[in-house]
Amino acid sequence: MRTYLAVVDGTEEAEIAVRFAARRAAKTGGGLEILAIVEPQEFVAFGSIQATIEAEAEERAQEVARRALDMLDHERGVLPRIIVKQGEPIQAIQQALADNPDIGALVLGAAMSGAPGPLISHFAGVGMATLPCPLMIIPGTLSREGLDRLS
Repeated sequence: MRTYLAVVDGTEEAEIAVRFAARRAAKTGGGLEILAIVEPQEFVAFGSIQATIEAEAEERAQEVARRALDMLDHERGVLPRIIVKQGEPIQAIQQALADNPDIGALVLGAAMSGAPGPLISHFAGVGMATLPCPLMIIPGTLSREGLDRLS
């Protein structure tokens, strides 16, 4: 089964990309994986303080993924799998792609203004050679109506 991998980070453009991926999965009979990434913490504290900081970061990532799941409530026929990975975002995405050979597309949302964002810059540039699947870049300015027309 073709699975779409969408990365969430709490931004509007990521939500648009997740919605697009869910609609494509529903129309093609595919699956959806939602990846939330817990980035490494720059502050290194003593033992239990560091563990608390990391646990809070994990909880924030879980909450972002849950909000994405709630947003998809009306997308019938799609039951997303939520994945939370720790580490640098590019490596976390590469690992998620390696973990599931059924992923048929990486779906990323472009920033609503300015540069498209570091993930798109990487995967549409030098990282393209490492992708085992197509990259779908969804404009962050795409309205809900525009999304409905496309998917």
